[in-house]
Amino acid sequence: MKTLSNGDYFVFLIYFVVVAAYGYWIYKRKHDADATSKDYFLAEGSLTWWAIGASLIASNISAEQFIGTSGSAFKMGLAISTYEWMAAATLIIVAIFFIPIYLRNKIFTMPQFLNDRYNGTVAMVMAIFWLLLYIVVNLMSILYLGALAISGISGINIIWCILALAVFAVIITLGGMKVIGYTDVIQVFVLILGGLVATYLALNLISEKSGTTGMWNGLNIMRAEASDHFHMIFDKSNPNYMEMPGLSVLIGGMIIVNLNYWGCNQYITQRALGADLKTARGGILFAAFLKLLMPIIVVIPGIAVYLLYQKGMFHQEMLSSSGVTDPNKAYPSLLNLLPTGLKGLSFAALTAAIVASLAGKANSIATIFTLDIYKKAINPDATDKRLVSLGKISVGVAMGLGVIMSLLIGEQLMGEGKQGFQYIQEYTGFVSPGIFAMFILGFFWKKATSNAALFATIGGFIFSCFFKFLPQIADLSFLAPFGFSKDNGKGVYEIPFIDRMGFVFVLCVIGMYIISMIDQAKGVKTKGLEVDASMFKTSRAFTAGAIIVGGIIVALYSFFW
Repeated sequence: MKTLSNGDYFVFLIYFVVVAAYGYWIYKRKHDADATSKDYFLAEGSLTWWAIGASLIASNISAEQFIGTSGSAFKMGLAISTYEWMAAATLIIVAIFFIPIYLRNKIFTMPQFLNDRYNGTVAMVMAIFWLLLYIVVNLMSILYLGALAISGISGINIIWCILALAVFAVIITLGGMKVIGYTDVIQVFVLILGGLVATYLALNLISEKSGTTGMWNGLNIMRAEASDHFHMIFDKSNPNYMEMPGLSVLIGGMIIVNLNYWGCNQYITQRALGADLKTARGGILFAAFLKLLMPIIVVIPGIAVYLLYQKGMFHQEMLSSSGVTDPNKAYPSLLNLLPTGLKGLSFAALTAAIVASLAGKANSIATIFTLDIYKKAINPDATDKRLVSLGKISVGVAMGLGVIMSLLIGEQLMGEGKQGFQYIQEYTGFVSPGIFAMFILGFFWKKATSNAALFATIGGFIFSCFFKFLPQIADLSFLAPFGFSKDNGKGVYEIPFIDRMGFVFVLCVIGMYIISMIDQAKGVKTKGLEVDASMFKTSRAFTAGAIIVGGIIVALYSFFW
């Protein structure tokens, strides 16, 4: 097994010291002994547009991107980039329509929005739901996939990697949102630099294998010899159709995935909720441009490893403990070829991505638990000092639970050849259609009632389970013309999970409409938010940037269709 050299560890140590020292400097410079809980959790008013944008990307790009997305690229190719490029378009929508509503109505957490728009019951149910989702799906997956990668590069036992990541993330998180936001700027710089180095190496390796030199030659060779990995839209004959079902990645469930993630997710929107509208929009636009670049550092390497694998490389490195080729080991296998120093830099970049994402997630867990559960239901008279202290304790508890679950069930859920990124997307998709339906109607339809919101929350989950497990007990072959496809691995007809999310969203919206109209007939009162058309006007600079982002996305899909 290849391990890091002393030079690599030295480079990583420099990274650790720089981030820790900068974080401590930010903490001392901006720390106020009498800081409010909102200041601690949201860095209220202190993040610049570039810090917001960098923090959004640092929190989003983690183990599931570097490891999971590269693994999916190894298996299915460039099509997995739709998560990145559609996210860029989604961020523009969120900046124009969602953020103004949050800021105008002084909303700082997602449960607070649900409380103000619907009632305390809906808010409390969803606060608990989000805590479970963040810990059980997100913290666990980030810890396990991140530790798997670090273990594969360094040779350190995966258990120690999980523990080290958790401790590092807790240290960063305890400084509050200010420290997370500004240290994320360094994290993004390092992870992009390290990712570009890995991409450059992969393309050069392909050139050398073909008797030429140069990165561009490598890219051209890769497109020619792995042409099946350079299609964005799959038809039903493609073996990867179940993961990326045709046009649904543009007009169906993929939109719901992204709008829910970027617009209705405490973990993400928290970065912008403490800023003014101009700064928040500027940060989100910056993040959209960065998302356009992400496939270069998380997708291209996976495709490159696939081609190199076909040429005889990485056959041993990519085997799991039971002898199965594991796509999640594509990126770590590539990094092991880097020379001393560069390998340490890429190792630092990967660690930066994992730690930044863990820190952001832990801070959001602490925010929801402290402000939306403890203060609302347990101790309404708690002081700000007490809330901040409890927030720090909850960070440690949440991370501890994430560590325990990643050790106990991480391998069963994300090991043995499974695509870790797709695992996260599918199981998050059990709740995202109902949540998004509840939010979008809550924003723009004042007649939506709390009973309808509860239906979307609980009913959406039930519908998702129904569509997921129905093929196990019923023959659905007659539904093939409507999008159901045969999964050859199971021998049954089932619906791709992205399409499933689209169908569930439609059912939730219909159900919310019917329930709301019944409630309205009974005289049930609703609490609409302050919304008017003037809120959605944008500056010329933002409009120009948004048009550029949209134009790039159209060009990319036109070229790689």
